[in-house]
Amino acid sequence: MSNHLLSLLIWLPILGAVPVLLAGGQRPNAARWISLLVAVATFAASLALVHVYDPSTGTMQVGENLSWIASIGIHYSLAVDGISVALIALTAFTTILVIVGAWEIIAVRTHQYMAAMLVLEGLMIGVFCATDALLFYVFFEAMLIPMFIIIGIWGGPRRVYATLKFFIYTFFGSIFMLVGLIYLYSKAHTFDLATLAHLPLSMTEQSWLFFAFLLGFAIKVPMVPVHTWLPDAHVEAPTGGSVVLAAVMLKIGGYGFLRFSLPIVPDASEHFAPLVIVLSLIAVVYIGYVALAQEDMKKLVAYSSIAHMGFVTLGIFIAFMLVRSDNNVQAAHLGMQGAMIQMISHGFISGAMFTCIGVLYDRMHTRQIKDYGGVINVMPWFGLFYVLFAMANSGLPGTSGFVGEFMVILASFQANPWIALFAAFTLIIGAAYTLWMVKRVLWGDITNHHVAEMKDINARETFVLAAFAAAVLLFGIWPQPLVHLMDASVGQLVQKLAYSKV
Repeated sequence: MSNHLLSLLIWLPILGAVPVLLAGGQRPNAARWISLLVAVATFAASLALVHVYDPSTGTMQVGENLSWIASIGIHYSLAVDGISVALIALTAFTTILVIVGAWEIIAVRTHQYMAAMLVLEGLMIGVFCATDALLFYVFFEAMLIPMFIIIGIWGGPRRVYATLKFFIYTFFGSIFMLVGLIYLYSKAHTFDLATLAHLPLSMTEQSWLFFAFLLGFAIKVPMVPVHTWLPDAHVEAPTGGSVVLAAVMLKIGGYGFLRFSLPIVPDASEHFAPLVIVLSLIAVVYIGYVALAQEDMKKLVAYSSIAHMGFVTLGIFIAFMLVRSDNNVQAAHLGMQGAMIQMISHGFISGAMFTCIGVLYDRMHTRQIKDYGGVINVMPWFGLFYVLFAMANSGLPGTSGFVGEFMVILASFQANPWIALFAAFTLIIGAAYTLWMVKRVLWGDITNHHVAEMKDINARETFVLAAFAAAVLLFGIWPQPLVHLMDASVGQLVQKLAYSKV
C-alpha cells in the first residue's frame, strides 16, 4: 500500500470528482456526500502517510518512479520529506472543511463546484510530491484551471476581471520558469530535481535561472510588487476558493524556493538574497499599513496574507544567508524551521479568517466593515471564534501564529538586528489592523437592524470553525509534533545548502 500511497493521495480526489460530476445538478445532496466521502478518504490517506513516514532521517521517502515520456527522459517521479508531508496533510484537512463549509452555501451547480475542489486538491498534493521538474510544472500549471473555474463561476460581480488577472499574472511567471527548466534540461538531459541540484552552472547561468524561478514563485507567494492579483482574487472568490487560495496555494511559492531556487542555483540565491529579504520586509511592513486602510474585510485579510507570507520568504532567505555567509548552521536551521511552521500556521489562520468573513457575508451579503457593529450581541459563539483567530493572526503567544514568526525573528536577529526589528514590527501592525477590524465588527451597540436579525453559527459552521480553532491552539501550545515532523528534513536541507558552497 505504501508503495503507491502518494499516487493514491493525488488521484483519489481527481478520480473521485468523476462520480461527483455524474451525480448531476438534479442531485446536489448526492454530489455533496460523495465529495465529502472522497475528501475524508484522502485525509485518512494523508494520516497514513504521516504514520509511514520516518521523520528521524529527513530523507525523501515513499518514492514512486515510472517512465512517463521515455524518449526525453521525463518520469512520473514522486517522493516526500517532512515538509511535503506537513503540507499534504494541511491540504487534505483544509479540503474537508471547505466542502463542509460550502454544504448549503453553494446552491447553483453544486456538483461542479465540489468536483472542481476535489480536482484542485489532487493537483496541489501532486505539486508537493513531484520530484521530476516537468511533472512539478504540470501540476503547478494545472492548478490554475479549477481555481479559475471556481472564481469565474461562483465568484462575485467582478469575477471575470479577477480570474483573468489571476490567470495572466500566474501564467506569466510560469512561462519564465518553463524556459529555465528547458535550459536546465539542455544541460543535464533530465528533469530529475536531485540531479539538477548537482549540475555545475556558471554564475551568469545561475543568475538568469534565479530570476526565472523568482518570477514564477514570487507571483505565487505573492511577493511585492507582483502581489496585486491576490486582493482582487480573494474579494471575488467564493469563501471556499479564498480559503484554499490562502491556506494552500500561496504556500506553493515558498515550497518552490526550497525545491528549485536554493538547491539548483545556490550561488545566485546567495547573491540576490538581500533583494528578496528587502522585498519580504516591504511586504511585512508596508503591506501591513495597506491592510490597515481597508474597508472590505476580505481585502484586509488578503493583504494580511501577503504580509504573513513575507515572513515565510524572509525566514527562508535569512536562513540561506546565515548558512552560506556566516556558516551559522544552528541559526539557519531555526530560521528555516520557523518559515516552514509559519507556512502551516498561516494555512490554518487565514483559512479560519476567510471562513469567518464568509459566515458574516452569508447573513448580510456585504463585506464592508462599516455595515456591521455589535455582532457579538447576537452571535456570541461566532464572536468567540472570531476573536481567537484575530489574536492568532496578530501573533499572540499560545496560538500557532506566534511560533513560526518568533523563530524567524530570532534567526533574523543573528543575521542583522535591524532586520529583526523591522520583522518584529509586524506584530504591532498585525495587531493594529486585525483588532481594529474586530473592534468595528464585533463590539459596540447594534446600529443596523440587519445585524439585530442575524443568527448565531449553526452546527455545520461550528464544526468548521472548531476544527480550525483546534489546529491553531494545538500547534500554538504544543508545536512539537509539527517541529518533529519537519525538523530532520529542514536539517538535511540546511546541510545541503552549506555544502553546496564552493
